[in-house]
Amino acid sequence: MIAATKFAGKTVAVFGLGRTGLASIEALEKGGAIVWAWDDNEAATEKARSEGLPIVDLRDADFAELDSFVLSPGVPLTHPEPHWSVKKARAAGVEIIGDTEIFVRQIAGTGAKIVAITGTNGKSTTTALIGHVLNRCGLDAEIGGNIGTAVFLLNPPMPGKIYVLELSSYQLDLTPGLKADVAILMNLSPDHIDRHGSMEHYAEVKAGIFTGQDTGAMAVISVDDHWCRAIA
Repeated sequence: MIAATKFAGKTVAVFGLGRTGLASIEALEKGGAIVWAWDDNEAATEKARSEGLPIVDLRDADFAELDSFVLSPGVPLTHPEPHWSVKKARAAGVEIIGDTEIFVRQIAGTGAKIVAITGTNGKSTTTALIGHVLNRCGLDAEIGGNIGTAVFLLNPPMPGKIYVLELSSYQLDLTPGLKADVAILMNLSPDHIDRHGSMEHYAEVKAGIFTGQDTGAMAVISVDDHWCRAIA
């Protein structure tokens, strides 16, 4: 477990009580944040309440009191229309981020590296293979993100550690501060258009994996399809 200490003292709402949401709540609380947790699913909310999680009904909450709003990647951010919680956050001027954004802020400056992989097809296999090869080479690599393990359930950062992360378009949409040391775009073909509105917007979101890279970082882009060639 990685504690989100960089959010200490901040008030953060987490919408979505699935795997990533629950891990985010634990990481934020361990890091000293004030957390408001909620889900549209009544059963999930009541289960979380019974387990002692900090349930706050976000439908009635004043978002002006928030520093950050953490949205589950499965909840619509833009299309077919923004979720009601997204509308409230935007109206209050609160940043809308995902668990991966908290993670990248937390590990910044620790000496740990990020290898980020996205694409329409093959990203899980590629993520697993890269993690396996790095470990076989004697490096300290862990895989997570959209594949298996939520990022905050990985081991804490340290110099030399490599996080190999599979990132979906939903996750990239909520991770504006990503600075991957190696970013890989496998391929692009029509997918999730209902969530992104158009193929052009879907490609733009996927290209975001490269946006924050520093000089000296590595970008790997397949050129086997029109959309990736345009990004390259």
